[in-house]
Amino acid sequence: MRRLVIGLLGLFRRLSLAAHRLRGRTPADTAAQRVVSGRTWDEFCDTLKAAGAALTFPGTPRDPFNQAEGYRYLSRLTRAGLMAFVEHADPRAPVLHRVAHETVKLGSDNPDNYYQTAAIHGDFEYRISGRRNTVTYLGFGTQAGHYGQSGGLPPTGYVEASGLEIGEDGTFELIVSSRRHEGNWLPMTAESRTLIVRQTFLDRETEVPAELHIERIGCTDDEKQPGPLTPEEIDEGLKSAGTLVAGAAMLFANWARGFRKHSNTLPMFDPDVSLQAGGDPNIVYYHSHWSVAEDEALLIEAMPPECEHWNFQLNNYWMESLDYRYHTIHTNKHLAHHEEDGSVRLVVAHEDPGLPNWLETAGHTSGTMCFRWIRAAEHPQPRTRLVKLSELRTPGGS
Repeated sequence: MRRLVIGLLGLFRRLSLAAHRLRGRTPADTAAQRVVSGRTWDEFCDTLKAAGAALTFPGTPRDPFNQAEGYRYLSRLTRAGLMAFVEHADPRAPVLHRVAHETVKLGSDNPDNYYQTAAIHGDFEYRISGRRNTVTYLGFGTQAGHYGQSGGLPPTGYVEASGLEIGEDGTFELIVSSRRHEGNWLPMTAESRTLIVRQTFLDRETEVPAELHIERIGCTDDEKQPGPLTPEEIDEGLKSAGTLVAGAAMLFANWARGFRKHSNTLPMFDPDVSLQAGGDPNIVYYHSHWSVAEDEALLIEAMPPECEHWNFQLNNYWMESLDYRYHTIHTNKHLAHHEEDGSVRLVVAHEDPGLPNWLETAGHTSGTMCFRWIRAAEHPQPRTRLVKLSELRTPGGS
């Protein structure tokens, strides 16, 4: 369904552009006419309206609470799209900014992550400079496409801080280019359009995030500055923002429907699917759906392998992490209580059972969930059990 919607939108636009070319108009002429006539804005609004189909996709919850969260989710995706494709869309003058954060969430966003992104282009070269500081994990990736395109977000290059040459004072430089460079180099291809930076914390209270700056190189200072906005840029930006909302919403609604088939279990997610959707290549994911009644608790037991980092989180149905600013909805390698043998037992329940590793449902009775290992030596299967909450409070209970 997602591919069909995006495909039809793309086909309609291509046919319109072809018709204009037959009349002797350049792409710039066409964009100018679309902006002046209001067609650019009308199609953007029409695409946002069409994105609402994700909230009635088969399997989606139709109760008022989940539908309300769904509409907030679409509004958040709209903010993300406008930020990425209108405000910070110029690869000639890239800006590292946050698209996914505490109030814009998508695709099981990691509560331990500080995400940054920037617009890039394979025809240019860039320098990322800064200070490493103490955040546990720092990874840089280049990607083609975006969620509003049927091809997803395939990777075109990846490097992490552990593979970089970093000065004694913590400073470093990283070249981003299609052409190989000696030293610290992040590859990209002619198709690369997005830089993604993941900073992953074990302990947000004590770790300091990396300080980063990106600039285009091999050009004059004047060429690094953004030029005046053109009709082509706003026409393309609003188109991409709208299709991001429609494409991402439909993609993850489809995933969530699939997760319901194995609700309250945690099977390993297909690594190839994850990678094509922009997932970190060093992470193995276990995605699923959860459903817990008021008098129940979901127990999740695991023996974490040797790994750089692991965590578990609860999401709503739309694959937005629950509000970790005010609720304990996730835990990780540092935060979790471990048993003497190194294993962990997590408890998902609506009320505090008086046990370690209680995760709050934040007013939800169901949603999606994710377990992940980063750079794990092995990939053990987490075990799950749905029990009555009273059993956990009974001496000798589970």
